[in-house]
Amino acid sequence: MISLALVFHNHQPVGNFGWVIEELWEHAYAPMMAALERHPTIRAGLHYTGPLLEWLAANQPAAPGRIAALVRRGQVELLGGGWYEPILVALPDADRHAQLARMRDEVERLCGVKPRGAWLAERVWEPSLAHDLAAAGYEYTVLDDNHLRGAAVRDEDMWGTYVVDDRGRMLSVFGAEQGLRYLIPWRPVPEVIEHLRRHATPDGRRLGMMGDDGEKFGAWPDTYEYCWGKDGWVERFFSALEAESSWLTTVRPSDWLDQQPPLGRIAVPASSYVEMTEWALPPDEALVFHELLADARRRSDPAARFLRGGTWRAFQARYREINDLHKQMLRVSDKVAAMPEDERRVRAQDHLHRGQSNDVYWHGLFGGIYLADLRVAALSELIAAEDLADGGEVSTMQADFDLDGLDEVLLGGPGQTIMVDLAEGGVIGAWDLLASRVPLASVLRRRPEAIHQQLTAAVAAGTAGPAGDQPVSPHDAVVVKEMGLERYLVYDRHERRSGLVHLLDPALAAHLGPAELSAERFDDQADLGEEPYAVEELAGRRLVLRRDGHLRRSGGVDEGVLADGEWAVSLVKRIELSGTRRSPELLMRVELHNGGASRLETEVDLEWAFQMLGGGGNPAAWYELSSGTTEAPRTPHDGSGDVLSMDGLSFGNDQLGVRIDGRLEPVARVTWHPIETVSNSEAGFERVYQGSALHLRWPLAVEAGAAAAVTVRFVVTQQRDRLQEESARDAAEGIPGG
Repeated sequence: MISLALVFHNHQPVGNFGWVIEELWEHAYAPMMAALERHPTIRAGLHYTGPLLEWLAANQPAAPGRIAALVRRGQVELLGGGWYEPILVALPDADRHAQLARMRDEVERLCGVKPRGAWLAERVWEPSLAHDLAAAGYEYTVLDDNHLRGAAVRDEDMWGTYVVDDRGRMLSVFGAEQGLRYLIPWRPVPEVIEHLRRHATPDGRRLGMMGDDGEKFGAWPDTYEYCWGKDGWVERFFSALEAESSWLTTVRPSDWLDQQPPLGRIAVPASSYVEMTEWALPPDEALVFHELLADARRRSDPAARFLRGGTWRAFQARYREINDLHKQMLRVSDKVAAMPEDERRVRAQDHLHRGQSNDVYWHGLFGGIYLADLRVAALSELIAAEDLADGGEVSTMQADFDLDGLDEVLLGGPGQTIMVDLAEGGVIGAWDLLASRVPLASVLRRRPEAIHQQLTAAVAAGTAGPAGDQPVSPHDAVVVKEMGLERYLVYDRHERRSGLVHLLDPALAAHLGPAELSAERFDDQADLGEEPYAVEELAGRRLVLRRDGHLRRSGGVDEGVLADGEWAVSLVKRIELSGTRRSPELLMRVELHNGGASRLETEVDLEWAFQMLGGGGNPAAWYELSSGTTEAPRTPHDGSGDVLSMDGLSFGNDQLGVRIDGRLEPVARVTWHPIETVSNSEAGFERVYQGSALHLRWPLAVEAGAAAAVTVRFVVTQQRDRLQEESARDAAEGIPGG
């Protein structure tokens, strides 16, 4: 005899499109709900994230009642967790508790029963969670067999529960067996039943736990007909469970806790499911780990159970963008915690918690920082929370905001904030618009990933291709959504920042168009781009930076060139913020000082990276380029172009209600191109638009001992002030603080 606990995790993140959730409802969530209603003897656990429950209440108003009915008849239990499904270990203690408590209370409000179990986002576990989950009223959580192996639990001892404790609190843990996760629903039903039969015992004191994504039952590519069509997999599976009920019983996880004692006490180290621990490693190490583990498993080597990958926190070390996001979240959390206890704080806290939704705090097959829409959504929520906390007044300060041991400058102005990285070229790492809540600088660097080697190997072997007719586990195949993706495996030499200065050889620069700049087929003549800058002035809304460096001159040594063939040059950057809340302005002036004894000719390339959600040829996102009195038509923001002489340009997103007009002095050559990465998902490998690179280019001739300057002024126009809209809505509804 044996018991089986099925837990279906139904997840939708903050910021996902409504039409996407509608499709998931129709293809996965609704069919599973109906299947459970048709099979009242099949017991299970269900977990719905807060954003999904909010969507169901607004768009499928009958669904919450149907869920509650399944709970009331004792067939289903709802699991709690963090309301907006954050990575709990990433949060300050107060936010951890608030997220857990809200989910607990919302589940009780929905079905009249407090949840006993907590679902952990991406099963990211650290020992401190035993205390935090228990303190919030939870009795158990679902981990993976990978976690339990880290606690020295042998495979034959996985089939039950264990207890862990921390700071005087105890928590029960289930280990979801990877064998069941990979069998259900990918293998024939008899194969799943036989797997369970092999692990059954005469006394029936074994439990198989299968906790996994509900979306794989119909929403993943090619799974809808497979799972829910005529004679679909789920119907056959549930019928088989009913037919084998003499020895195979489905249970709710809490039923098992009530019926069976724990198998023992263990200490579970920091971990996640095994795939996540692989994704957390640098690319080369991830490939080594993957091959070692796969080989050990093929050989049934007992040593496989001792192989460990990385931990979730490694994503902050691997991805500058994730670390920046995380540290911005912590900064905002501190500000919200310091607010007076009033309705304004309640609103700010909700925005903060929405900005903690986990998907963009890691990267892997099923989500991650590469998803620009979700990244922008999370940042938008953090901008909203910080705006409420600051009360519209942003302080300018110099500090180590990203906790890398080096200072940055947070410069606040009317309706905007920017973060300047002093140690990396005095560049702008964040530019946030407060009224529209748009993070203009949220652009991801193109970097090597382990999956890229998987793709190139499959292309070389001729095994990469479009999806077939039959569903396969996304772990088992290389599916490409377009052929030739390997051509887009281009990697950046630097982080994607704005206001980055390149000094280029004028003769070579003349031939650098969008393709060459995108592929970074050029060399800087000077060491002024990514090196540390000193603060000469920081006052109010103005920041002046300086770097003294050298410019290498090709083609021989002339008078004024240093002995080692390098010119002495200095670069001064002046950044000023002005304007109003709805129409903020940013000015950057770059002065190049020639410290040599002869004339210096170079091209200044001032590089910017902008996020306008322009992927897929989105008609709402655009460039508008003019030359003198000639107005150029709008072009897609994810396109490429090169105009030799311009005094101004505009770009924006009509859906976001943002327009930016750039004024150039003197006239400049303007080149732009998309920044696209290659990512993998359950649907296959695909290009993902991350933003647009904009190069403002001026040829300069600077006499010995003299200086020359170039200037760009960006004037922002925003159609909406979302804070004012929220306040007006709250006031109309009689909510205090509106």
